[in-house]
Amino acid sequence: MLELSPRQLQILAIARKTGSVGVDELALHFDVTPQTIRKDLNELCDSRHLTRTHGGAMLSSGVENVAYESRRAIALTEKQMIGRQAASLIPNNSSLFINIGTTTEEVARALTRHEGLLVVTNNIHVASILSPVPKIEVIVVGGMVRKADGGIVGEAAVDMIQQFKLDYAVMGVSAIDEEGALLDFDYREVRAAQAILSNSRNVIVVADNMKFTRSAPVRIGHITDANVFVTDQMPPEKVVDVCRQKGVRLEITGTADETERVEAA
Repeated sequence: MLELSPRQLQILAIARKTGSVGVDELALHFDVTPQTIRKDLNELCDSRHLTRTHGGAMLSSGVENVAYESRRAIALTEKQMIGRQAASLIPNNSSLFINIGTTTEEVARALTRHEGLLVVTNNIHVASILSPVPKIEVIVVGGMVRKADGGIVGEAAVDMIQQFKLDYAVMGVSAIDEEGALLDFDYREVRAAQAILSNSRNVIVVADNMKFTRSAPVRIGHITDANVFVTDQMPPEKVVDVCRQKGVRLEITGTADETERVEAA
């Protein structure tokens, strides 16, 4: 394996702390040209330490997720648009699950003007966002609170989720592979997510385009388990094709005022 230079090691340390790095910011930080940084990033990506993104790179890990606070900052604008679009699909006076994830938290923020909702969640951040809203009732499932991100996981959480049958589920994932498999890092979280899938009448999967560049080791299910998939860019061709074939509606957010809908065949 290629031995990393001192600067590349520093870039990797910054990425591990923040979750992602940008060419311009790194060029300024190290007082080198953007071309030099691009070469460094290319080598770090070729060695699978990082994954390229538009204008930079992000931490690449198939076994461990990026730290929660860093995940919150990555693609925040995209997640906010996804959140608003997903929330627009949920009517007042309905019931829904919201699972663990920074994108699902943006959906929760966009739901604060809704009325008559019953929300069941294993995400304490979602509960803190929605519990102050007078016309939204929140139920937090029991279980162990994961210190890393406030997710509630374990058998107790799964057992409680299985007591409900709700109108909608808003599902976030850590990665989506080119075949459309929905992936995550913690098998305990996956058990809860699978219980949510099984006990929802309509499933809305929410994920920004970076989820297509990542990998994770545990399979939640498949994109065809969803009724609607909300994302910020057109997914890979194979994913689009399977969504069309299996009746999954794609909602592609563009600008704050523009959403493209790809109807199923």
